[in-house]
Amino acid sequence: MRAGFRMILESQDDIAVVAEAANGSEAVAAASAHSPDVICMDVQMPGMDGITATRELVATGSEAAVLIVTTFDRDDYLFEALSAGASGFLLKNAGPEELVHAVRVAAAGDALLAPEVTRRVIRRFAGGGGGEGAGTASHPAPPAAPEDDPRSGGLIAPDRPRQGGISPPGSTAAAPGAAPAAPTVDLTDRETEVLRLVAQALSNAEIAERLFIGEATVKTHVSNVLQKLGARDRVAAVVYAHRHGLA
Repeated sequence: MRAGFRMILESQDDIAVVAEAANGSEAVAAASAHSPDVICMDVQMPGMDGITATRELVATGSEAAVLIVTTFDRDDYLFEALSAGASGFLLKNAGPEELVHAVRVAAAGDALLAPEVTRRVIRRFAGGGGGEGAGTASHPAPPAAPEDDPRSGGLIAPDRPRQGGISPPGSTAAAPGAAPAAPTVDLTDRETEVLRLVAQALSNAEIAERLFIGEATVKTHVSNVLQKLGARDRVAAVVYAHRHGLA
């Protein structure tokens, strides 16, 4: 499987595979040695599993975007992976184009969740339920294309702050039916407006068109929002927006 992934990814001019790992411990060590932009992480592995490895990578300050690539579309894997700090969730039966696209999306800092997965995440993190256990077997749709992908050789450098992250699911989420908690982050009116649109899964280009501002300005607002929230990526920002009634 890893050999297949390497062949697919290295066929792209803007992607370089810098290391492989057979388990979570090796992945953490390889990330420390190579400082990759994206890590394609399995869940079930011998020794340290992928979710534990993701949690350790975040704890050690790794700036890599972790893309969970698993055979199982299970809610427990999905929620635990996002709680651990993963930036996306992809099934192994995704086509080659989807894998390449997913790596680029993760590197660009965009959310990497299919619409049906997004609904499950929102229900769970916003306190609206959504049980764990085996999920549906539906295949994720290709994620939205990242905007302004800088091509500089190797993997695309992420344009987002990577420190910190929001609280894990269940830690501060309101009970079902309860009013959302008031936002605790000092966002400007424009930043709040941008966050609402990010929570609707709009790209930077679409937000720029909606607000009649430049795309570079949108990117600056998104970057400021992520930094103020202490969010690793847009997935975390979407969760925050729904948890606090902003979407």
